[in-house]
Amino acid sequence: MKTRIAEKFQSLFQTEGEFFASAGRINLIGEHTDYNGGFVFPGAIDKGMIAEIKLNGTATVRAFALDLDEYCEFGLNEEDAPSQGWARYIFGVCREIQKRGGVIAGFDTVFAGDVPLGAGMSSSAALESTFAFALNELFNLGIDKFELARIGQSTEHNYVGVKCGIMDQFASVFGKAGHLMRLDCRSMEFEYFPFAPDQNGYKVVLLNSCVKHELVGSPYNDRRNSCERVAKVLGQEFLRGATMEQLEAVKDQISEEDYLRARYVIGEEKRVLDVCEALQKGDYETVGARMYETHWGMSKDYEVSCEELDFLATVAKECGVTGSRIMGGGFGGCTINLVKEELYDNFIATAKAAFAEKYGHEPIEIPVVISDGARKLA
Repeated sequence: MKTRIAEKFQSLFQTEGEFFASAGRINLIGEHTDYNGGFVFPGAIDKGMIAEIKLNGTATVRAFALDLDEYCEFGLNEEDAPSQGWARYIFGVCREIQKRGGVIAGFDTVFAGDVPLGAGMSSSAALESTFAFALNELFNLGIDKFELARIGQSTEHNYVGVKCGIMDQFASVFGKAGHLMRLDCRSMEFEYFPFAPDQNGYKVVLLNSCVKHELVGSPYNDRRNSCERVAKVLGQEFLRGATMEQLEAVKDQISEEDYLRARYVIGEEKRVLDVCEALQKGDYETVGARMYETHWGMSKDYEVSCEELDFLATVAKECGVTGSRIMGGGFGGCTINLVKEELYDNFIATAKAAFAEKYGHEPIEIPVVISDGARKLA
């Protein structure tokens, strides 16, 4: 990929730039906890974005998206916003840096990525983080890493129209090879935890169902509202820190649906902490058990699964897979699987064959390795 980028950069701009990269991400456990003030547990992966960049001495950005074979030029003022969706990410990063007092100018860039689109691995966060990190370096802006993540998040909010949380950009910026990160979404404190499944006889693989169910209404907002209603009854801002005992005590004051939503979230907070403790002991069996609990909690209590994802989790269990669950918001997408190496080939073959027989197409296998986040490449 780097060679292809360099060749295109040379042909477009007749010069050479510097290379920067950032990563997509997985989230091992901790779904729908961010907006409840809870914990998430992501890691950067070995798939992401790479960009070659060179300052051009003008006030214009000249950008080429290699994967789309599209070129775009734009200025750095608010009225210069490009129409192409991919270019708005780069423009948004530039504008968010400027809003924070960063002085930047025009540059030339060619970029490409290998994050599978639509698989819930945050290709957009990888793109934002690549350019936020690069521009911070190239213009010596001195912006700290947390603010780089916030620049990516603000780009989504203000220039793409997605009101995302901070997890994706955080993972892309702070990613560290061989480690997952427990992020406290209330305090923004975080801690690295060693995660080297390959050194312990395991592999991590995503199975992309290639399914995305469109649901009528606003299912994410509905669930968030449920959580907020229960938190209010408990006298809290968020569900974070609530106990099952507290929930049971107010069960007659809330709807059955709100009760189930809150039961999932309160359980998920404990599962994240259990997984962190288990990893410190190298106890991957407990990690896997909690992953299955998360899946069925998301399926039965939070109701964000779908038939196809439940099927993949069931096949995983039948194949002896240590852990399997929905990854992401739900209603389609991927399962993330923690598999012993000796069971891996049989699991993949069985899952593909069984899924294809039932649904008419195979799920896509996406092996992942936990890697570094935003960085300059040699």
